[in-house]
Amino acid sequence: MAHAVPLQRLQRWMQTVVVHPKTVGEAVASPEAEFDVPASRLADVVLPSKTLTPLERIGIYHGMYLLRMRDVLAGDYEALEHFMGEMAFTGLARGYVLAYPSRSYSLNRLGDRLPEYLRNAPRVRHRGFCIDLARLELAIQQAFDAAETPALTAAAIAAVPAEAWETARLQTVDAFRLLAFRYPVNAYLQSFRDDDHDHPRPRRQDTWVAVYRRDYKVWRLDLPRPAHDLLADLSKGVPLGRAVGAALERGGRRPPDTEDLFRWFRQWASGGVFQSVDLSPGD
Repeated sequence: MAHAVPLQRLQRWMQTVVVHPKTVGEAVASPEAEFDVPASRLADVVLPSKTLTPLERIGIYHGMYLLRMRDVLAGDYEALEHFMGEMAFTGLARGYVLAYPSRSYSLNRLGDRLPEYLRNAPRVRHRGFCIDLARLELAIQQAFDAAETPALTAAAIAAVPAEAWETARLQTVDAFRLLAFRYPVNAYLQSFRDDDHDHPRPRRQDTWVAVYRRDYKVWRLDLPRPAHDLLADLSKGVPLGRAVGAALERGGRRPPDTEDLFRWFRQWASGGVFQSVDLSPGD
């Protein structure tokens, strides 16, 4: 009669097999699994049923885990799954989990490297569009999960002396992301969420988007290029006067005027983009 496998080893073996990213046969025969339960002793720890072998029975749990990983990724990248199609996304998810298996007790950050994986993933149509769309959906997840920081109030803004704004530095809230894209992915995401079947085509079109959370809701703000560049400078701690001067000097197809700058600042401040104003002397 075979010796019983200690519970701790059995539990460790079960987890090793279930989360293994390849086939169940490869999982059972992997060195990690063999350390606790040799493949030749599989029938000692998993009994056959009337219709299934021990390998087929453990394969049910193994397959369910991979499906769970796929569903988690689809939950974070809904628009990407919609654009790629269910079968293509499932193949992408399987390859991704193989390359970047979950190493945490939580699945919240499982998909953090999907935009990176997409750069070299096999058989991806419209790769550039998929990468940008994944970057946008990842930024939304990051903004949603970021630490809560109170937004700058109107009273705090009013308390800043007029002469101090030239050298003032603005700090964005923690739940803020600023992105530049080569494709109109924010428009695609919105059309997906609106259940609008007239989706933008995956054609090159430079776009700029700010993503931030306020009152437990994530907002996406389309930006013209000058507004993006100004907000990028401010988020890096460039003093307001210097950032505004750079924005006016950049030019472009439609250079901003002072009315544009004031409108953008009011929109960002009232929308909750900033959390504080630093009036201390800087460089």
